[in-house]
Amino acid sequence: MPLALTNAENSADFDTKDIIAMVSRVIPVDPFDLVIFGGTGDLARRKILPGLFRRWCAGQMPSDARIIGAARSRMDAAGYRAAVKEAIAQFGKDIRAEAEQLDGFLSRISYVTTDARGEGGWPELGAQLRDGVVRAFYFSVGPGLFGDLAERLHQFGLITDASRVVVEKPFGRDLASAKALNAELAKHFREDQIYRIDHYLGKETVQNLMAVRFGNMLFEPLWNAQYVDHIQITVAETVGVDGRGGYYDKSGAMRDMVQNHLMQLLCLIAMEPPSKFDPDAVRDEKLKVIRALEPVDYHQIVRGQYDASSEQPSYREHAENPRSTTESYVAMKVHVSNWRWAGTPFYLRTGKRLRARTSEIAVVFKETPHSIFGDEAGGHRNILTIRLQPNEGITLGVTIKEPGPGGMRLVDVPLDMSFAEALGPDAEDVPDAYERLIMDVIRGNQTLFMRGDEVEAAWAWTDPIIQGWEKRGEVPKPYDSGSAGPDDALMLLHRDGRRWRDIRT
Repeated sequence: MPLALTNAENSADFDTKDIIAMVSRVIPVDPFDLVIFGGTGDLARRKILPGLFRRWCAGQMPSDARIIGAARSRMDAAGYRAAVKEAIAQFGKDIRAEAEQLDGFLSRISYVTTDARGEGGWPELGAQLRDGVVRAFYFSVGPGLFGDLAERLHQFGLITDASRVVVEKPFGRDLASAKALNAELAKHFREDQIYRIDHYLGKETVQNLMAVRFGNMLFEPLWNAQYVDHIQITVAETVGVDGRGGYYDKSGAMRDMVQNHLMQLLCLIAMEPPSKFDPDAVRDEKLKVIRALEPVDYHQIVRGQYDASSEQPSYREHAENPRSTTESYVAMKVHVSNWRWAGTPFYLRTGKRLRARTSEIAVVFKETPHSIFGDEAGGHRNILTIRLQPNEGITLGVTIKEPGPGGMRLVDVPLDMSFAEALGPDAEDVPDAYERLIMDVIRGNQTLFMRGDEVEAAWAWTDPIIQGWEKRGEVPKPYDSGSAGPDDALMLLHRDGRRWRDIRT
């Protein structure tokens, strides 16, 4: 639903208070029943349930909404409410709420012990679901259970025209398995009922990227190979794989991060303007980008694996596999073969146990074709940086004269729009990615979710890369914990006369 702008919002005096007023607006959703399969799991406790409580406190959830936890664990509704209360206390500490708000939220919660591969609990679950409201089924479970849950929902007649199903990644581990999962879901749900979630697309800054590109005449004419030298996409983590080494060793950074998160960021940066901000229009343009990706040669990829430090074990120790050849780091040079981006490289990198936790997209513009200031002024570039985490915001580097006497000396200074600084204390009220995406599910808005053909196209590009290094028997390059990654990754850009941006918070 479009928002009507007030006179203040249209005026030149638009200020921080106006921004806060806009952020504070919430659009309520229709009544719904939300079933969280895996309702006792880590994702539900850390993200889904605290996020729903925040939306409740914001007044965005209807008073008659119902949230039903479903899992194999045996407990009653009172026991589950106690577990939800504990999860909110532990993972929702920043939520400003009164005691009656928590009580009201907990009153909307129930629980059913359910067997995904058996008959137990399904009639009881059906008895709690209402007719005439949105039914959302959140599969917060491993992909091996997606087909079983869909089959049981169909078997017991719980799927209606107003039903939606949310599935978490990993959505397959290759093209064949992704096609199989799509086929299993398609047996019982229409494509417009399936929401393949990637929480990166729910981040405020990611959506601001589309606003910056398509809402400002300043940038869109420059958003092409004629003016952009290259683009860097970085997702760096300080944590290792401890606690999930068994899963990660069968996946690796390419499957866990590049095929989905980084691919989605690349699509939003590179896609053509859609005809309108509509789910299929946006996803059509993203799909075109994936299909335009050139195959990547092995010498354009660097794989790494973190070594032990004085305080932390190595990747192989965390994975409990002393001969592991799974990568915890990937850097690659990618080209998009279309008129807009021909000749402009995209450099992607992601890794564990790096120097700092940061995610950013840097659009590096070309230098001016001729400097009137002479060689002593040096070379300068405008860089548009979109920070996804931490300290979400957007920075544009601009070249100015250094203050003071002594001639024309040029320096680069940032025009910085940090959400925390722009919004002040109310920045805390900007919804978390999961909050936004769950509310979009209830509204039936698929814009920020992946379509089936999009997922399959991403795997079709990724599979040959993985198969190539498996065939060659490549071993990832070791790198120090707390570093910027393997030295070979530096050479990936140095060969092109470029350099990576520093990894820092």
